[in-house]
Amino acid sequence: MKIISGKYKGRNLEGFDIVGTRPTMDRVKESLFAMIQTWLLDAVVLDLFAGSGNLGLEALSQGANYAFLVDKNRKAYRVIQNNIRNLGVSDASVYCMDYQNALKEFSLKEVTFDIIFLDPPYQTDFIEKSISDIMDFHLLSSNGIIVAESDQLEKITYPSTLEIVKSKKYGDKWVAILRRV
Repeated sequence: MKIISGKYKGRNLEGFDIVGTRPTMDRVKESLFAMIQTWLLDAVVLDLFAGSGNLGLEALSQGANYAFLVDKNRKAYRVIQNNIRNLGVSDASVYCMDYQNALKEFSLKEVTFDIIFLDPPYQTDFIEKSISDIMDFHLLSSNGIIVAESDQLEKITYPSTLEIVKSKKYGDKWVAILRRV
């Protein structure tokens, strides 16, 4: 796994072998970041089910201002810390906690995000629950987007206050970009 573009382009990332994670492959990541390019500059990013930190770190490489990386898996947490250290990233924070607790904490700190990446385990309803909490806690900035990945587009459920602006299928995975209506 590598950073595909920007200031860390070509740098390797650890974590392609973390049990329970599915790293976003480079060709999918390249296409995904082409779709969200206009939202990246100076964005505050949340990578909620971060795994290796691949998406959040790519966002920083391509112009995001700050990234919050969250994963409850201790091994993933350590891998993210290593990736941050190896890249020399200073504009990121890592949290080893459950996604719901993280969202509550961000709400208490009154943090809002311009880009939120959601790539939870496919066999869960975490996308729906995450989006519900994100909207209830007012964590999405007024012009922000949510980038959700799932094995089925129908699993990317969201309230009527959001709409899909772009979606694309890559092999066995769907990526949908949501924003406020």
